[in-house]
Amino acid sequence: MQINAGVITVSDRASKGLYDDLGGPAVKQAATDHGWKVIAEALVPDEKREIQRAIREMIAKGCQLVLTTGGTGVALRDVTPEAVREIAVRELPGFGEVMRMESMKLTKNAILSRNLAAVVDRALVICLPGKPRGAVECLGFVVGAVPHCVEVLQEVPTSC
Repeated sequence: MQINAGVITVSDRASKGLYDDLGGPAVKQAATDHGWKVIAEALVPDEKREIQRAIREMIAKGCQLVLTTGGTGVALRDVTPEAVREIAVRELPGFGEVMRMESMKLTKNAILSRNLAAVVDRALVICLPGKPRGAVECLGFVVGAVPHCVEVLQEVPTSC
């Protein structure tokens, strides 16, 4: 099954052009390396409505998987998890648990991360850290579960 993916960078400074977006391109490359087709990309500020709009637009374009990078830390402007939870059908806590557990082996600050995954409509949304290396590593920790999850979400429900 070909997975169509979207990548959203959440960053106030990068969205204003104050520095180059490094997270989005790193996540896009990782997604491509995993065999997924990246069909949409966005760069948005740390604003719930902008994050939610970008996710919904990507799903409308056919993305079955949406990867966000940024906005998962403890800074007051980091609102990606809250934005996703507000539009999610359900949260998938195992993704965040594994990302934090594996990241703790690499850095003690991983305990501060609020990475998560959730179902929005019929798409899997995974919220990754903003640092390019951390985002790619975290995606690598959970990549094995992505194809099955996306496949199940794409199944047409049957009535009894």
